[in-house]
Amino acid sequence: MFDLDGVLLESEQVWNEAKRELVAERGGSWRESAPRDMMGMSSPEWSAYLRDELGVDLDPAAISADVVARLETIYRAGLPWIDGAREAVERMAARRPLGLASSSNREIIDLFLELSGLGERFAVTVSSEEVARGKPAPDVYLEAARRLEVRPEDCLAVEDSENGIRAAKAAGMRVVVLPNSEWPPGPDALGLADAVIGSLAELASVPFRDR
Repeated sequence: MFDLDGVLLESEQVWNEAKRELVAERGGSWRESAPRDMMGMSSPEWSAYLRDELGVDLDPAAISADVVARLETIYRAGLPWIDGAREAVERMAARRPLGLASSSNREIIDLFLELSGLGERFAVTVSSEEVARGKPAPDVYLEAARRLEVRPEDCLAVEDSENGIRAAKAAGMRVVVLPNSEWPPGPDALGLADAVIGSLAELASVPFRDR
């Protein structure tokens, strides 16, 4: 199970800049804590946060649509790949069925699959906007496992953030962590990891549990 933002794409900063621009344009007030506050939130959750906490004077659906449009423009100009991400997906897809469990909107997930050419490598993809709760709740990982028709405990999740780690562990999965360089997980969350890697090239050496 791959996360998308911070694992395959260096995109947390891109999302936050798009949100920051919208807040400024709509007369809101950005907080330095906002990026960490929103990590792992589903689109309904972070859209409500921008409205209720940061003062964006739009309804959540309009907020989400605006930010997604900004992301689409940036991604079409060039995906912000994390080093070794494409190769890691190709290697892992040759070994086991892959799932993508992301907090990104469905439109952004589908655009990533289109632009990357990796759509056929993922057996299932799930956006947290398609489940009841975003990360750190386990919902998106549980739904991905359900669609793959596998037990969560037979899954290995690749995460970068504190909320992502907690979500995958709450789902009962083993977790490999590639720590987010901008907003690294705290010691308590890292302590939940089954392995910590410094690059996606190291993912190939992490053992899988046979079913």
